[in-house]
Amino acid sequence: MSDPHQVAQYAIGDAKLVRGEGVRSWDSDGREYLDCVSGTFNLILGHNHPEVMAAVREQTESLVFASSSFQTEPTNVVMQELVKISPANLTRVNLRSSGGSTANEGAIKIAQLQTGKRDVIVPFRGQVGQSMAATSFNGSSRMRAPFPYQFPGVTHVPDAYCYRCFYAQEPDSCAKLCVDRIADFITYASSGSVACVLIEPISGVGGNIVPPPGYFEDLKAFCEERDIILIFDENQTSFGRTGEMFAADHFGVQPHMMTVSKGLTGSGLPLAAILTEERMANFDRSLHGFTYGGHTLSAAAAVKTLEIVQRPGFLENVRASGKVLKDRLLDLQKDNPVIGDVRGVGLMLGVELVEPDGGKATKKTHEFQRALHDRGAITRVSEHGLGNVIELRPPLVLTPEDAHLIADRFGEALEAVS
Repeated sequence: MSDPHQVAQYAIGDAKLVRGEGVRSWDSDGREYLDCVSGTFNLILGHNHPEVMAAVREQTESLVFASSSFQTEPTNVVMQELVKISPANLTRVNLRSSGGSTANEGAIKIAQLQTGKRDVIVPFRGQVGQSMAATSFNGSSRMRAPFPYQFPGVTHVPDAYCYRCFYAQEPDSCAKLCVDRIADFITYASSGSVACVLIEPISGVGGNIVPPPGYFEDLKAFCEERDIILIFDENQTSFGRTGEMFAADHFGVQPHMMTVSKGLTGSGLPLAAILTEERMANFDRSLHGFTYGGHTLSAAAAVKTLEIVQRPGFLENVRASGKVLKDRLLDLQKDNPVIGDVRGVGLMLGVELVEPDGGKATKKTHEFQRALHDRGAITRVSEHGLGNVIELRPPLVLTPEDAHLIADRFGEALEAVS
């Protein structure tokens, strides 16, 4: 076989994965890896979960695909289960997207039609998606800069990044300027016509940024005072990632709309959903739909996944394993000043590396990631590889024993690069 690097239009890695099981995968040379990022944050049940794979195989025997003009048993059950487990105010499901980018765009469309207004507010570092409109809305110029034509109508505002606060405040005394000052951005930097705030409850690609207590309560109140739709992009944070079913549950705030994808099918099939309040139920189906949205096989995988994540003990294991891993990382921080911050909830963690002066240790972060890879631990670096935070999103089936193993690899990698 010819070298795939000669035909791939984009850069690809050198290792070829050939098998996966749970939190582990193996390459063609037989090398074992601990998958600390769940594929692309989507394999919440790990690689090839046997029950999910069985459900997909069974579905192939009866119906592989149906137009969304028709009902199917899997899609009906997925919508019903999503309403059952989501915040109580979210009673409607749009299942016509296959990924987070298009789900987020659909949510923006719904908000614009509902309010009659146009602009979208996105925090700094926010990851909206990779389609053309979503790229225009991303909260990082690195994602926008290569493209000469971008969609208008987005206003970027400082995020609740307490470790590097835009307003140079402390969380216990800041009076939530990152909420209050949005009013100035609306007045002076937007068109004045704002339809929605689209926000990841925990900024994933942006560096695993966890807002302080009270932030989302204040943000929702801010939005409701101005007839702005609050959309939670839970594409990374849903279905137990935070130790609760949704990050909305963790923060105790009900958004007006929510998008989910990634972990919805448990082991890697594409499917996304938009959840809305009842008042948004009259959305014209022709205004947002994609051929593979609501795919029957993906829906079958989602039905089984949603059953599994609701089982007794599932979320408890996420919290227990997440605590083991976070506590071990905090212990490593005590003896390694290069670790500036360890943050996160559940099994959504970030380790920020810093220079002696507190600056971002981007080069050191890449060295550290390579050292982790050399020790069989697959991780990611924030801001699409340009940041200084090691991202950790292992499958939610991670055991406390494997959490200790990941922490051991971290310690070994720190010794190697120190």
